[in-house]
Amino acid sequence: MSEEKQDKKKQQKGQKPEGGHKTEGGHKHEGQAKGPRPDSPSKRKSKAPAQETQVDDGTPLEPAPTPRLLVHFREKVVPELKQKFNYKNALAVPRLEKIVISMGVGKLASAGEKAKIEQAEKELGIIAGQRPVRCKAKKSVANFKIREGQETGLKVTLRGNRMYEFLDRVISLAIPRVRDFRGLSPDGFDKAGNYNFGFTEQTVFPEVNGAEVTFQQGMNITMVTSAPNPDEGRELLRQFGFPFRVEEKPEPRRA
Repeated sequence: MSEEKQDKKKQQKGQKPEGGHKTEGGHKHEGQAKGPRPDSPSKRKSKAPAQETQVDDGTPLEPAPTPRLLVHFREKVVPELKQKFNYKNALAVPRLEKIVISMGVGKLASAGEKAKIEQAEKELGIIAGQRPVRCKAKKSVANFKIREGQETGLKVTLRGNRMYEFLDRVISLAIPRVRDFRGLSPDGFDKAGNYNFGFTEQTVFPEVNGAEVTFQQGMNITMVTSAPNPDEGRELLRQFGFPFRVEEKPEPRRA
């Protein structure tokens, strides 16, 4: 029997043909089947554990520090007011509840300048660190060229740590940049002890880039306190460092 017939019989019985023999198609059968080696790079598995990649999503690794003015209020303002107004409980001491920043953009809305309204909204958001809310007119006023539903103002309400951080920037950065500043009016309090004052331009805040400002936009700031009367509210803000104007009394004329 020829060698080729013996190889065919071995293949039918499940035996491998001997190495070095050729089949009918001319292909050479080897002792082992061809394939990737067990130690080849494609099949080799690394024994080292996979390193976990940390994704930076912008979250702070440590909690934000307590605002400087909040610490000042707890350590110095509360004892001073408690002693001056004879409060028996520290929770009865007047405190700052919220700060409301508002901008009037009614003239821009009536003139159809939407780009300036968007720019004012952007600048107010940079100043306050919070996105402002657009206020709409509740009714139409013909004398002021205002229609019902028209956007006439922007408003931001700050509370908590963000409120104290904004107050710190107002006292230490914004007010010293006001031109010809002679002190805040001490008469800006209402009967509930809330204080109102304003700025004529937004460039007093260093966060606003003066080179990109195309128009001046004033703002009003309301300090909402829990003081029962103007005197206690005035003393609370004075303890925070508000530079109120001291009105000098005229000396009486001598005869």
